[in-house]
Amino acid sequence: MSEYPRRWAALAVLSLTLVAVTLDNSVLNTALPSLAHALRAGTADLQWITDAYTLVFASALILAGSLGARLGSRNALLGGLVVFGGGSAVAALSDSPGQLIAWRAVMGLGAAFVMPATLAIITRIFPAHERPKAFGAWSAAAGIGVLVGPVTGGALLEHYSWSSAFWINVPLVAFAVAAVFAVVPSVPAVRGGRLDVPGALLSTAAVAAVVDAVIQAPTRGWAGAVTLAELAAAAVLVVVFVLWQRRAASPLVRLDLFTNRTFAVAALSLAVVFFVLFGTLFELSQYLQLVHGYSPLVAGLGAMPFAAAMAATSATSPLITGRLGTRGTLALGLFLATAGLLALATTGVHTEFWRIAAGTAVIGLGMGMMMAPASLQISGSVPPQFASMASALNSVIRELGGVLGIAVIGTVVSSAYRSSVGTDLGPAGTDLPTAHGFAATLPAPAAQHVIAVADQAFTGAMSRGALIAAGISLLMALTVLIVRPRRVAPDAVRSPELVAQTA
Repeated sequence: MSEYPRRWAALAVLSLTLVAVTLDNSVLNTALPSLAHALRAGTADLQWITDAYTLVFASALILAGSLGARLGSRNALLGGLVVFGGGSAVAALSDSPGQLIAWRAVMGLGAAFVMPATLAIITRIFPAHERPKAFGAWSAAAGIGVLVGPVTGGALLEHYSWSSAFWINVPLVAFAVAAVFAVVPSVPAVRGGRLDVPGALLSTAAVAAVVDAVIQAPTRGWAGAVTLAELAAAAVLVVVFVLWQRRAASPLVRLDLFTNRTFAVAALSLAVVFFVLFGTLFELSQYLQLVHGYSPLVAGLGAMPFAAAMAATSATSPLITGRLGTRGTLALGLFLATAGLLALATTGVHTEFWRIAAGTAVIGLGMGMMMAPASLQISGSVPPQFASMASALNSVIRELGGVLGIAVIGTVVSSAYRSSVGTDLGPAGTDLPTAHGFAATLPAPAAQHVIAVADQAFTGAMSRGALIAAGISLLMALTVLIVRPRRVAPDAVRSPELVAQTA
């Protein structure tokens, strides 16, 4: 299997499936203001429409990876694509925020089977010396999804309703399914022990409790009884999960991986960069369309510098890693992301479009540079029979970082906005989409005043969120440089190519 002759064609198809699932989220970011108007969705609704997908995705990934290994990675990939495509079609027919949230959750469940399967298949069909290039191409595909998504979403919204952001997935998934049948090999199923159902339930419940607590905290209060109860429950569930994994005959997660400092730093770096990225882009979409008044198409074009830069450095990251080592590449990528976030933190109401695009491009350079080596460290840290488990961990880390980024940065921005506006403007003090909708019902002079106050408050709040994200990114970069990997690690969690890249 390691010398599969059509492996590069298979990689192209596997990358296409990644484009399909990343395209959906980036298209959705562009469609958020249209969704808010058509479905009368507030900020909390928009967060849940975004987070329902990633919450279910992150929660189910470890279980999906384990099931996928037992069913066969290609079978899991095909099943996940069908569920994702079907969920997209039904989501397009939603007529309320609640319905859309539910079907976004179904889409997340399908995607949970897709992500681990693609990485597991790549690990199985490529020999060790070709994996860095394969992972670089796979990471570049994520940049392509982010690149095509906003522009595609903007073009669709120029002529069609918000539902087109979901209908676009149906033909793309149909083509991907046909291509998988044509060129992706059937990877043999892994014959292991019994499925760790208690571990799956514990991990799913822990992730759900954390994310719900963070998202609902602005409404319930950070010191509210429900928020504190959920956070406490999550902590208990994590402890029980760890204890169970230490005694389970066939655990979902090999906890000894996290004793490898190289693995742990790579995992945390990946979580941090997705945290700051998702949290920042969620707010930037509203800024471009509501504060600047750009059309969805122009707002989508604003993401092109980020995605193009990300795709370029993802493709060339094996060369950069060869010169700087994994640690140096991760640190440089995080420093670049920090610089881009600091640039965005200076954004004002009238900031020129090119300055915003330049800031996002620098973030893209950093993120693209570090995705492939970090993913290779994580997914390549185990023997081939555990590839699905490591691949699921890779995806859990990325998506959990992203969903928490939207929740935490979104909470910071929302709280800062409400604090700045106060209660003098009535409904305009809730959130920016509500403020613009409220202004539309007022006479011109009053409407201009409301919009001016709301835009200024939101821009200041968004800048504060970007500044906090920059601080987190900088702290992670320094951690990468300070924490040195252990020279000796258990053979079970190391592979020769990773040892060579550690220095």
